[in-house]
Amino acid sequence: MTAYPTPRLLIGGEWITDGGAGSMAVHNPATEAKLGDCPKASREQLDVALMAANEAFPHWAAKSGAERHKILSHAAQLLRDRAERIARVMTLEMGKPHAQAFGETVSSADVIEFLGEEAKRQGGRLVPVRGANLLQQRVTQEPIGPATLFTPWNFPISLPAKKLAGALAAGCSCILKPAETTPATAMLLVECFVDAGVPSGAINLVFGDPAMISEHLITATVTRKVSFTGSTAIGRQLGALAAQGLKRYTAELGGHAPVVIGASADFDRTVAACAGTKFRNAGQVCVSPTRFLVARGIYEKFVAEFARRSQELKVGDASVDDSVQMGPLAHGGRVAAMNDLMSSLGGEAGEIVAGGSAIEGPGHFFQPTIVAGPSATSRLMTEEPFGPVAGIVPYDNIEDAVRTANSLRYGLAAYAFTADLDESHYLGNALRAGMVAINHFAVGSPETPFGGIGDSGFGSESGVEGYLGYTETKLVTVAKSGA
Repeated sequence: MTAYPTPRLLIGGEWITDGGAGSMAVHNPATEAKLGDCPKASREQLDVALMAANEAFPHWAAKSGAERHKILSHAAQLLRDRAERIARVMTLEMGKPHAQAFGETVSSADVIEFLGEEAKRQGGRLVPVRGANLLQQRVTQEPIGPATLFTPWNFPISLPAKKLAGALAAGCSCILKPAETTPATAMLLVECFVDAGVPSGAINLVFGDPAMISEHLITATVTRKVSFTGSTAIGRQLGALAAQGLKRYTAELGGHAPVVIGASADFDRTVAACAGTKFRNAGQVCVSPTRFLVARGIYEKFVAEFARRSQELKVGDASVDDSVQMGPLAHGGRVAAMNDLMSSLGGEAGEIVAGGSAIEGPGHFFQPTIVAGPSATSRLMTEEPFGPVAGIVPYDNIEDAVRTANSLRYGLAAYAFTADLDESHYLGNALRAGMVAINHFAVGSPETPFGGIGDSGFGSESGVEGYLGYTETKLVTVAKSGA
């Protein structure tokens, strides 16, 4: 059993175990056993972190892109070297199966490395001049300033890594506020940056009361950029706070991803991919496929096979069994939310054909659940479940499927499976989402932007966009002396 590290704050280069606002218990969601205590930062400690970030910013921004790249590349390698231990701690804190936790950790190292390389690549551009008196016009991307970064518990390495790497690569100092339910995982990530040479104050780590911390940090004069990943409701609130100070804001919010499955799709490959991806991280994924829209000719066969595969998944405590395929939900509130959703089903709201209830015993476990035929107005088809629940409905023509897929204000990810080339191009163009994947579910890579539209937010992480989001554009135009 991996030992659980003591969660600590990092403020102005000092690791702190005592939170000025007390502490909160951290539990293993698979057993409900207490793992440790997470310190909660006080307003005074937040002010020290803000001052440290403000003082560190000009020094970190002054480093060359090559220097920042070297440090971030080192941090990425440290994350790879420590991946096994970090993955074990992640599983303890949020129940994710080991293979998924390990994969998240090493893939996050790739993101850090890529964004660090952007610090070397983004040199601006020259713009041709129009008049003989002009010598040069150049456009550069300058670091915007201290950034405050807010991340949830469902991907406690990946989400902070994207934000930290983008901010630091661009030359911004930052304050990271991750979830209090997964503090040690985030702390171990930050340790990689510190040990790699990120200077004192350029990176700070705080935990505590989310409402107090978000308001205090976002409204602080020091803060020039805010990045948030979480629910649409909270995203709106934080966006309003950022707007009061005209702060740049990136929001990666909720999703309710549709999957359009055409009659020509490779059936066995498609249903295997759907079952394997839907229940990853117990469905607690913003881009999780949730609304399955299936051509009527293969609908009943798809429902039956999807249900069979869901019932064969091994559910359990991944901290003691590496063969577990689906772990617990993050906390009791998620189980209550799933029970509440199940109570809304029946009749036109949908028929439960597999699962549908919490699993008895310790831990926050819920059965992989398949619901057939929910109406377009049912809760399952209109509200993000954020759990191991899939709704499946038939369609008669591809245009109807697209209308259903695009009927919500969510627009994070959308998927489709088809062997028809024309249909593939149509779906790629017609599906309304920030990310669309055809014949697979991989929408996140270091080189590509990750973000949504509509109620799923705006702005992107990863890719060159993940770097440019922490910069502001400057034009320098030079004329001949005396012109």
